[in-house]
Amino acid sequence: MRKTICALVLMLSVAFSARVGAEGTVASLATARDLYVSASYGDALAMLGSLSGGSRSVEEQQSIDLYRTFCLVALGRAADADKVIEAMLMRQPLYRASTEDLSPRVQTAFQNARRRILPAVIQKEYADAKNAFDSKDWPVASKGFDEVLESMADPDITQLAGSPPLSDIKTLASGFRDLSVKMIAPPAPKVEPKPVRVVKPVYTIDDRDVIAPVAVQQRVPKYPANVSKPLVGVLEFVVDESGVVQAPTMPMSIDSTYDEMVIAAAKKWVYQPATVDGKPVKFIKRLTISVSVTPPR
Repeated sequence: MRKTICALVLMLSVAFSARVGAEGTVASLATARDLYVSASYGDALAMLGSLSGGSRSVEEQQSIDLYRTFCLVALGRAADADKVIEAMLMRQPLYRASTEDLSPRVQTAFQNARRRILPAVIQKEYADAKNAFDSKDWPVASKGFDEVLESMADPDITQLAGSPPLSDIKTLASGFRDLSVKMIAPPAPKVEPKPVRVVKPVYTIDDRDVIAPVAVQQRVPKYPANVSKPLVGVLEFVVDESGVVQAPTMPMSIDSTYDEMVIAAAKKWVYQPATVDGKPVKFIKRLTISVSVTPPR
């Protein structure tokens, strides 16, 4: 008697532990799949139900519903399986699972569901595309008619697509699609942005991208004495954005008196300013001043 009671207690303890383990399992598609593979269809279906909805992507929800279909078919609940399949096709009309994953019964259920659902889906797709066409929304219309023709090509509705009303819709969709494509404006030519040129504070003749200033008024004063041998000096100054001479100096002097005369004259000179990309810029100009020998009388 004591041995029998101990055995019963041990059996209850094992059963309780197994239930706790099952309740403590984290719900996931992988776990539900394992339950399905182990023929625990009811447990797998319950777990899949808890996974449905929420913020899941379409692909995730389709995977969940596919295994719900497997479980319902395995449990003999064909009508419920058909409802899940219809929901999957309404979500993605052209959805197809790998045939390796589908039993013949499930393949047949999907084929029958497509024959029931796709004609209505195609008619709605056509109506939406035609509304976009009438509104002259050519890109949306073109895409919509493409979807109509793609749905028409589903092999499960080949016979239905060859007969009215789907055959008529196919002809119209093809014609409207071609018109929509023709009406779409070609994309604007791609204009490469011009590189942003860094503007320097002042330019010189060594800068290739600058157009040098042009003299408008540039009168060099006459040397105030007779010259027995040639004289050469260099005048350096800045021509600003308005063409005015700034800061003239004589880095190579002729003589102090004449240097002052040249500098005074340069301050009154006027130029057409230097430019970069058509915009006036400052420019350092160096001008050679030459004094010739005074000819004999």
